[in-house]
Amino acid sequence: MRVRLTLAILLLAPAALADTPATGEAIRAAIAGNTVQGSMSATGAYTEFYAADGVIKGADYAGTWSINGDAMCFVYGETPPDCWNARIAGDQITWVRDGADLGTGTILPGNPNGF
Repeated sequence: MRVRLTLAILLLAPAALADTPATGEAIRAAIAGNTVQGSMSATGAYTEFYAADGVIKGADYAGTWSINGDAMCFVYGETPPDCWNARIAGDQITWVRDGADLGTGTILPGNPNGF
């Protein structure tokens, strides 16, 4: 009985972690120096490299990113910061605002697109 309970807990742990919002430190650790490729419900597909110095590089644009509390904030051009919470499970990220999942992505190591 004890083995079954332990196995059930271990099998459910990754799902529970995937539902837990990431801390700012966890977001920075996963994102800094890496690329995220995915899709947002409002704007569609994206691929962005997040340099460790806070610069965002896309195919034909640039911006900046920062961590504010437990949110990642994006600035493109003269727009005000646009901040998002995230859930991270392995190389998968889900962008969350006001409790709703509004985008997803895969975290790719480094800058494979050479942005």
